[in-house]
Amino acid sequence: MKKSFKDYAIYFLTLILGVAIFYIFNSLDSQQAMSVMGNSTYEIIDFMIQMLGGVSVFVSFILGFLIVYANNFLIKRRNKEFGIYMTLGMGKMQISRILLGETFLIGLLSLAVGLLIGIFGAQFMSLLVVRMFNGVMDGYQFVFSGDAFWKTILYFGIMFLIVAVFNVISLSRYTLSELLAAGRKNEKIGMKNPIRCVVVFLLAVADLAYQYYQVSHPEEITTSGILVIILAGCVGTFLFFWSLSGFLLQIFQKSRKYYLRDLNAFILRQIHSKVNTMVFSMTLICLMLFLTICVLGGGLGINFSFQKMLRELTPVDVNFTDISGAEASTKLKEKGFDMSLLEDGYVEVSFYNTPELTLKDTLDRTGLDVDISGLAVNLEGNEIQETIMKESEYNRLAALYGMEPVEVEEDTYAIVSDYEVTEELRNQLLKAGKTISLNGKTYEPAYENCVYGFVEMMANHGNTGIFILADDQVREEWRGSSFLAGDYRADTQKEKEQIDQEVMKYDVTNMSDGLLINTKIDIIAVSGGLSASVTFVSIYLGIIFLICSAAILALKELSESSDNKERYAMLRKLGTDEKMINQALFRQIGIFFFIPLLLAAVHSVFGMIFIKIALQSLGRIDYFSSVLAAAVIFILIYGAYFLLTYFGSKRIIRNP
Repeated sequence: MKKSFKDYAIYFLTLILGVAIFYIFNSLDSQQAMSVMGNSTYEIIDFMIQMLGGVSVFVSFILGFLIVYANNFLIKRRNKEFGIYMTLGMGKMQISRILLGETFLIGLLSLAVGLLIGIFGAQFMSLLVVRMFNGVMDGYQFVFSGDAFWKTILYFGIMFLIVAVFNVISLSRYTLSELLAAGRKNEKIGMKNPIRCVVVFLLAVADLAYQYYQVSHPEEITTSGILVIILAGCVGTFLFFWSLSGFLLQIFQKSRKYYLRDLNAFILRQIHSKVNTMVFSMTLICLMLFLTICVLGGGLGINFSFQKMLRELTPVDVNFTDISGAEASTKLKEKGFDMSLLEDGYVEVSFYNTPELTLKDTLDRTGLDVDISGLAVNLEGNEIQETIMKESEYNRLAALYGMEPVEVEEDTYAIVSDYEVTEELRNQLLKAGKTISLNGKTYEPAYENCVYGFVEMMANHGNTGIFILADDQVREEWRGSSFLAGDYRADTQKEKEQIDQEVMKYDVTNMSDGLLINTKIDIIAVSGGLSASVTFVSIYLGIIFLICSAAILALKELSESSDNKERYAMLRKLGTDEKMINQALFRQIGIFFFIPLLLAAVHSVFGMIFIKIALQSLGRIDYFSSVLAAAVIFILIYGAYFLLTYFGSKRIIRNP
């Protein structure tokens, strides 16, 4: 046990991290954060917790695979030791009892330390939940989750029981001669035909390049097409590593000056051997790193963008829309609403529409020198009427929202939009001088691009276009619905929540006579909560994938270091000093960690492009902040495993 702690600290670190993370994400329902949330937010968090519960089952399988995989390395490293025990007269059942005892002690220690870290880490998670869901926590209370505690023990207890059974079965299959010869047994490395490997490499690159192109242009990709792309990408990744191991060494050997410098020949042959014998493992690790980067970067990017959009798209406390045609303020007073609950500066506007201005009219590019075939919608029979607003009314609302005003002349029009997809289409038409006709009069564009803006508060950018005309160009018979936007007469968040509850009493579903109400508190609670839920699941899965990838690499490297102790001893006998050996070891492990990460990073670039296109309705995803945050998490965990692997390997090769 003592020897295992020294030489395989990464195994125990992985177990401890797994237990801690499992407890933290499964204890959210018991944290103090739940007691300070509103009803709508509580429901979202409850939904998130149910999601995390389902994800935890998946995570338990991943961690179980990792534990069995890591334990398999530990058992192989001790084969010679077990052979000596049998030589001294110990039976396999006695050795199995030793393994069962060790597994029990390892599991008990890992659970104890992991749960201790998880219990304290959950307190910080509670603060993060409050921040992400825009809650306010008065005071602090230490919380222990009994459900998460016993759930963690149950799941990891089952995992360690499986490991124990696996150990006994694995040991029973070995003979005494196989155990004693384990230290002298080397992996057989078959030499591959370099020409064949170059051909396969080019095919793999071509395959991956085509899949990159596909995900960068996903407009016509179906669900089955996505599955084909994923499968083809996995095959291409496998062929990449298979072929790389066949000609990589030969390429470096061409440069004799570099190949024979210092210990480069030794390092490159070691790396060649590892890649050659770990093609499947390197493929799996690369794909897990790819998932880690995309899940972390995409999840955090969605949350950052959502939070930014929510701050931008909820500039006031409440929106009222009366679709019956009456003024919204009049309808509110008729229903008994106390208008004194609103600040005096509220703004009331009207929406207009006419059969003379439809999507078919505004998006028709007849006679224009512009090609938007890739973006254009089907205009045949599309009689959906566009929304029109008066210049003065929109500008009053823009001033309330803190947006730029719009200026139009009598014979011009402007389009206000914040939806990127339709903006691109409309901008090309505006630049081409697209005109519209109303009342027998022709209007030209006042701007070459859409003016950024919106009217109704929403969770995401959704204003596909509002036409702004001079006040005297809008006819009253076009008048459709009315709209009112304002702030609550309140100084604190608690007072706003009380008024919000009063306001929502007037939100009815009768489309012919009722008011449609959107409030800032409700939008942030629901939409912000959903984005935060996605973020939590992303962080959970991302960290687990990252730990698994780094742990597999680390354990493989430690195993190799144990196998190669005699080779490093031979280097010392040949006169190589410790500094040069340590540098060679550092570079060897660094390249070993870097190879799958490099291809995973390339995969991730196109994966993030696909995420951006697929989620373009959310607006511009804040990739810089998300990638930066994901990089910090990545460097901390992946870098920690790399350093621990280096120091662990250095200790192993020093021992005689």
